Amino acid sequence: MVQIKNEMRISFRAESCNEALARSVVTAFVMQMDPSVGELADIKTAVSEAVTNSIVHGYRGTKGNVELLCRILENDVFYIRVRDRGCGIEDVAAAMEPLFTTAPEEERAGLGFAVMESFMDNISVRSSVGKGTSVIMKKRILSASLVKAGAAEDERC
Repeated sequence: MVQIKNEMRISFRAESCNEALARSVVTAFVMQMDPSVGELADIKTAVSEAVTNSIVHGYRGTKGNVELLCRILENDVFYIRVRDRGCGIEDVAAAMEPLFTTAPEEERAGLGFAVMESFMDNISVRSSVGKGTSVIMKKRILSASLVKAGAAEDERC
C-alpha cells in the first residue's frame, strides 16, 4: 500500500476561466515538494490539458463540475486525478492517439493526451460513456529527492 503524505481536493464548475484556477491550486500544493522550475512547468501544462479536456470534451457545453485530487505520495511522487462526470470516452485507446479528435470542425489538434504523457511519468485514463472520465497522472519530483540526498550527506559530516 502506497503511503499518502498529504492530500488536497477541490471541485469547480466546468468553465474555461477555472482552468487557471486549477493550475494555481496545483502549483500551491506541489510547492511543498520543492519542485524545480521545469518540474513545475510540466505539472502545470499537464493539469491544463486534463482540465481543458474535461471542460471542452467531457461536458460539451453542458453544466457540470471538474474534480481535482492531488496527493503527495511516498518516494517523492506527485499524484493528480482530474475527473468529470460528463459524456465519457467511447474508445480511450483511440482518444489517446496523437491527432485524434472528436471535433475536427472545431480545429482541435488532438494532442491533449500526448502532451500529458510527455510531461508526466505515468498517465492512465478511465472512462465510461455517460458517466465521465478520470485522468490519473503521476510525476516523481526528482529535485525533492536530490534535496533530501544532499541533506542526508550534510548530516553525515
